[in-house]
Amino acid sequence: MKAIRAVVTLAGLLALWQAVVWITGVPRFILPEPLRVFGALTTQADLIARHAALTFSEILLGLLLGTVLGGSAALGMALFRPARRWLLPVLVVSQAIPVFALAPLLVLWLGYGMASKVAMAVLIIFFPVTAAFFDGLRRTDPGWLDLAHTMGGTRWTTLRHIRLPAALPAFASGLRVATAVAPIGAVVGEWVGSSAGLGYLMLHANARMQTDLMFAALFVLATAAVALYATVDALLRRALPWQPDIHAEEEKD
Repeated sequence: MKAIRAVVTLAGLLALWQAVVWITGVPRFILPEPLRVFGALTTQADLIARHAALTFSEILLGLLLGTVLGGSAALGMALFRPARRWLLPVLVVSQAIPVFALAPLLVLWLGYGMASKVAMAVLIIFFPVTAAFFDGLRRTDPGWLDLAHTMGGTRWTTLRHIRLPAALPAFASGLRVATAVAPIGAVVGEWVGSSAGLGYLMLHANARMQTDLMFAALFVLATAAVALYATVDALLRRALPWQPDIHAEEEKD
């Protein structure tokens, strides 16, 4: 049923796109019709695939490193008060500075290769993972903690068996947000300075008035981002079977 809805929605959007092109008579170099974009996608498949492989690698590496660093930072703040005092201000300041403004500095420091794009993705991913996981850890039901203390549970036992399982739904929410925004970091880094990647390809296609190629690259990026989010969401649902999902129950009904 979900697949049918997705196909119908996509078909409706393409039909609306084609109707806008026909009605407005907009030039092709501004808004090409869907068939021209599909043609560019098929004729330039090798070129797009080569650039897409690099961008997807940057996104996945950034998501992995950002999740590990964010989860570690949240655990450190939850367990050690001195770490909380030092890391929380840094976390807030890191979000006060526009991440996009840091992209030129990252390219300058780390070069035009993959490292600067992965670092950009990590910066964007780090905050939602850390904030959500830390919030889940510090909002554990006090009754559960009191029960663990009464039964002689140590700090680490309480963390492992009570606080971590209770915080996993919040961590999953942060990871979902991080997955949705992960492509932003990689693409912005490629716009600022790169010699490959979908962001680089879109930038140069736009400069050469190859709008159909630019839209094709954008379509591949959007499709991959949606597929990545759906995959992570499905894995999290399987990993957290005890978490209630009201929308899933409504769809069954």
